[in-house]
Amino acid sequence: MEAKVSNTTRWQSDVIVDLIKHYDFPYITLNPGASFRGLHDSLVNYGGNNPPMLLCQHEEIAVQIAHGYAKASGKPMAVILHDVVGLLHATMAIYYAYIDRVPIFIMGATGPMHEGKRRPHIDWTHSALVQGNAVRDYVKWDYQPTAIEGVPESFARGYSVMMTEPQGPIYMCYDAMLQEEPLAADVPLPPKGAAAMPSPSMPDPRALSAIADKLLKANHPMLLAEYAGRRAGGFESIVELAETTGAAVWDVNNALNFPNKHPLCLSMDKESLKTTDLVVGLDVRDWEKPFSDLDNAKRIVTPLLSESCERVEIGFAEIGISKWSMDYCRMQPCSVRALGDTALGIPELTRLCKQRIDGDAKLKSRIEARKAAVGKRHDQVWAKWQEEARKNWDASPITFGRLALEAWDVIKNEDWVLTANELKHQVRKLWDFDKPHRHPGVELGTATQIGISIGVALAHKGSGRLVVDIQPDGDLMFDAGALWTLAKYQIPMLIVMHNNRAYYNDWEHQLRMARLRGTDEARAHIGMDLFGPAPDFATLARSMSCYGEGPIERPEDIRPALLRALAEVKKGRPALVDTITQHK
Repeated sequence: MEAKVSNTTRWQSDVIVDLIKHYDFPYITLNPGASFRGLHDSLVNYGGNNPPMLLCQHEEIAVQIAHGYAKASGKPMAVILHDVVGLLHATMAIYYAYIDRVPIFIMGATGPMHEGKRRPHIDWTHSALVQGNAVRDYVKWDYQPTAIEGVPESFARGYSVMMTEPQGPIYMCYDAMLQEEPLAADVPLPPKGAAAMPSPSMPDPRALSAIADKLLKANHPMLLAEYAGRRAGGFESIVELAETTGAAVWDVNNALNFPNKHPLCLSMDKESLKTTDLVVGLDVRDWEKPFSDLDNAKRIVTPLLSESCERVEIGFAEIGISKWSMDYCRMQPCSVRALGDTALGIPELTRLCKQRIDGDAKLKSRIEARKAAVGKRHDQVWAKWQEEARKNWDASPITFGRLALEAWDVIKNEDWVLTANELKHQVRKLWDFDKPHRHPGVELGTATQIGISIGVALAHKGSGRLVVDIQPDGDLMFDAGALWTLAKYQIPMLIVMHNNRAYYNDWEHQLRMARLRGTDEARAHIGMDLFGPAPDFATLARSMSCYGEGPIERPEDIRPALLRALAEVKKGRPALVDTITQHK
């Protein structure tokens, strides 16, 4: 007969709840699992469901919501994953968070590791030795404490590791029996005054001085920004550096680093690279993709920068480089590497440049001249993009340019936020990204868009901002159940389907193969198309208690449908408009 337990008894899982509250996590996402039933009970009955738990239909979505939330807010969320099977479901999302430098505090469970306490079969097949091995190659740190006394210290260390730049996910694994045992004595938490993470690292002043000299000496310098804009004040500090030095800016778009309509913005203008003689990397991981032409079929990469173009950088370089994943990309020669945080390095570089410019009339004149030249080029490129967007204006299926401009016309007077997908660069060429909160950076491929978008919308919930998700069809087919989470927790978001009824990225690869090999291009869609039958996304949305409308095939119907959906979003309801677009 089991001993009766008083409802005033404290449990070891209560300590984990105390730590979750201690570190002020705003939400916890999860898909249920028996391996953390002790922790789940503590969260509900000891912790009062504060922070609130958000139920997700798949572990991948649970991680991706935390991913999007952190990108949009700079604050980490907690995620709980059921033992081996839940962790394995989530691995792809964890990997994407790792390569995107996003902090997520992931908690898992295992066991019981005490063999005598395991249920037959299920507790054996759902436990591993050591469970963290499944994700160790793409988390910053993992740990599995063996006693409750080890939980607070490892929790504190995990938080600090996660938040230290370059940031990334960590994984903590809690034995099921550890959670379910009564707490015999109080376990001290980290003191309130203890630093949760170290202060940012300042790059070497000598390296910054050398970069300042090169930047002011160059004729056509380019600032290449990838992650720098994600830090508080990063967007504004890059604007100040560019305006001080007259350098053009190329935004890689893994964060919003620079306003796209600023006269010094030359993002995506490959023609301007012909004269670039210095690239200043600002927390850059991939130097090659922005500055190369690719023959995709033959895998031939052609550099667009001249051989004489010099590269320097401020950032984390080889810190945190993976021993397993090749997300570090091809290494490029840099003459100066100022190792440290751009949050400190960019303002100091700007100060050094201003110091050199002050009192040097000739240098001031050179900078003003190159600002004017960059501004002229920017205006030419921008005008060309506006013209291109209106080609085949009345075509059906709808062109990307028409969809982007119709959506812009509806949202431009709102305080809007674009979640992740940017419609094959069209919105960056047509919308006005004037404030740092407008866009947290692009998604990371199929099956990342809807989850990350929900996280971005959650971060802005209650702010009065209109969150817009341009949603690919193939991506939503992976995780359609995510729409239920939007409705369940009343997260308003305007979903505009970019529906080409295909996994077209791969369809295009098969077209390349057909052209290269002389095979039948008409058969390239096999195994790629999403028609026969075509998914009814509007009905799917309505089945999840979201507003749904479409499919819309006539371009003149886009605006009225978006206005109706916008009215629903303003009532606090997620809304989806399904538009049928061309393939590219």
